[in-house]
Amino acid sequence: MNSQVAPRPIFRPAPAIDPKAREFNAKLRSKLRGAGLRPTRQRMALGVLLFASGDRHVTAEKLHAEAKQARPPISLATIYNALNQFTAVGLLREIALQGSRTWYDTNTGPHYHFLVENEDDLVDIPPEAIGVLGLPSPPDGMEIIGADLIVRVRKIDQAR
Repeated sequence: MNSQVAPRPIFRPAPAIDPKAREFNAKLRSKLRGAGLRPTRQRMALGVLLFASGDRHVTAEKLHAEAKQARPPISLATIYNALNQFTAVGLLREIALQGSRTWYDTNTGPHYHFLVENEDDLVDIPPEAIGVLGLPSPPDGMEIIGADLIVRVRKIDQAR
């Protein structure tokens, strides 16, 4: 007969989850479901990166660099798929710039952008800051689905 007693397992309490983080995650899940998307682990991780800090502009590559820290890591292909899905359901606004460069904006309301040259950055311009008299009539058989205005800027050389 064995008189040794098996050691008791050590039970540790689950780490405390910040109530604000819990509330944000619940809202994000609801936002994704409301848009018709399943809140997968990858979509939730990207949603936190995209929407937790207010309005922002990202490229797939910039988001991928941030997502490399996520557990599990998220591939660039998954990021492109999620960005395209988020855009298709209206959670993001796509802004195509400089040939093949595409930005994604979490502010989907009407507004314009400064493109800061040599810094690869977009900055919002409030819609009331630019007066637009109206849009032209579209060609026959077409409808206007949106209008983007990009104002290119660069920092003034301090040596001048």
